[in-house]
Amino acid sequence: MASKFWYGAAAVMVAVGGFTAGPASAQDGFPFGLEMTLDTKPMPGSRQMPTLEIGDNGEAKLDLWCKTGKGQFSVAGNTVIFAPGQFEDHACPPDRAEADDNLIAALAAIETWKRQGDTVMFAGPATLHFHLNTN
Repeated sequence: MASKFWYGAAAVMVAVGGFTAGPASAQDGFPFGLEMTLDTKPMPGSRQMPTLEIGDNGEAKLDLWCKTGKGQFSVAGNTVIFAPGQFEDHACPPDRAEADDNLIAALAAIETWKRQGDTVMFAGPATLHFHLNTN
């Protein structure tokens, strides 16, 4: 009788173990509550890299090469919409301000997203790759 109990307990542990493997796919979910950095080369004369932090409800804080601002992500499946909000210009050189404007426009035009591990890809007319900040 005791062996049936342990066999049953072992079967339950295996079953539970199978279910706990499921959340690993949650690591491929939309990066709510996480910060990420754009996968690009630094601009000449600057070590600043554009970062994006997405809150639990889709609210976003962006710290770009020159500008900082906010926006809102809306997600349904693999479809995503980014609505930019107000941005502050920190009196940077024109090339950085233009790069920021281009990045904001590219984010506003995204249509889909995909996540593979620590990489998040936003696709639209342009494709943007971000890496999750894991430190």
